[in-house]
Amino acid sequence: MTEILQNIPALATDRVEPLLDLERHLLAEQSRIELWFRCQWQRTPPPFYASVDLRNAGFKLAPVDTNLFPAGFNNLNPDFSALYVAAIQHYLNQYHPGLARVLLIPENHTRNLFYLENVARLRQLLGLSGLEVRVGSLAVTEPVTQELPSGNSLALEPLLRSGRRLSLADFDPELILLNNDLSGGVPEILVDLEQVILPPLAAGWRSRRKSAHFAHYQQVAAELAAVIGTDPWFIDPLFRRCQGIDFMRSEGQDCLVRNVDAVIAGIAERYARYGITHRPFVIVKADAGTYGMGIMTVYSGAELFELNRKERTRMAKSKEGLPVSDVFIQEGVYTFETTAQGAVAEPVVYMIGQQVLGGFYRVHTDRGIDENLNAPGAHFEPMAFGETCVVPCQKSPPDAPVNRYYAYGVIARLALVAAAREARDWRGGGV
Repeated sequence: MTEILQNIPALATDRVEPLLDLERHLLAEQSRIELWFRCQWQRTPPPFYASVDLRNAGFKLAPVDTNLFPAGFNNLNPDFSALYVAAIQHYLNQYHPGLARVLLIPENHTRNLFYLENVARLRQLLGLSGLEVRVGSLAVTEPVTQELPSGNSLALEPLLRSGRRLSLADFDPELILLNNDLSGGVPEILVDLEQVILPPLAAGWRSRRKSAHFAHYQQVAAELAAVIGTDPWFIDPLFRRCQGIDFMRSEGQDCLVRNVDAVIAGIAERYARYGITHRPFVIVKADAGTYGMGIMTVYSGAELFELNRKERTRMAKSKEGLPVSDVFIQEGVYTFETTAQGAVAEPVVYMIGQQVLGGFYRVHTDRGIDENLNAPGAHFEPMAFGETCVVPCQKSPPDAPVNRYYAYGVIARLALVAAAREARDWRGGGV
């Protein structure tokens, strides 16, 4: 534990104005915040699981991505497995009582051992929660046992379809849990099943859009900000969207330039209002997808006229080589959290249902405070979450670990409320 605490990135307070005001406000309004969340979960049940990428500029703490098919469970602090298991059990008792058998379907990364470590860890946690769990892969036609660097092994089995039920050779599951974001579309074998599928198929990146998620987030951030009396901008990144973009042919470029400049103008207005002296920027990225692909930092719309062929090629495709035509333009949030070695870091928070599990810091030694850190070369530092992070310490300073983690948990749960409202909108959406 001591080693983990020593690795916690610190906020570079010499760069932050107004210093820690947001975290102080969240601590002061804790009772109202928790009541508001309880009311939200009564109205709209949360997804089974999610991870949220946050950026902390000190004056602003906001989500920049919400993943409904989170990988990285192997990067969570192993000392708190009991907390993770309790969160799974709480969710199942509330929404799927009596559930016994679960079929876990991962991504098709049969050779990505780091990803398979995540699958093995998730399978282990589900098993410790009292479930019989087997892993069925879309990518294998015969049973395969993969040996992992940790010393663990993972058995992958081919999927079988009979009528409207999905199974393995000798295993008939009651629930199907996807850890596959369906970027390439929904496979026919998963269509029109009678079993419950979590997350629902509509959550896959072939149909889901970041702009739709952040439209919901904009609304929930405004609602909470009204309750606690603050400007929602402190917790909500501005954004716009462009469609029909072809980076290789420079089609739709005028839309991108116009909206990049509009978002930057909105940021500049807020910076001027609050005396923030940093230069506004935006992140331009695909409106669907994950894995940190197709992302660039832009300080003015004019930069988009100057992209070279390599940059256009990088922006033109996302995961699985799918072309990018819908583009999300999001306010850039600086990260002023740095390790003792000076590497920039950003927190990633994991949740099962409405319970905050903890998470890790994504750390990158070769990226700057205005760049995407979800890129090759990143490594992970576990957070020392010892509780569910809903009980901050009012006697400690706002940047004490327990209080900083509470702030992370508030913003991550806001993103989870937005995801729950997304699910409500999907046809056949569910928890």
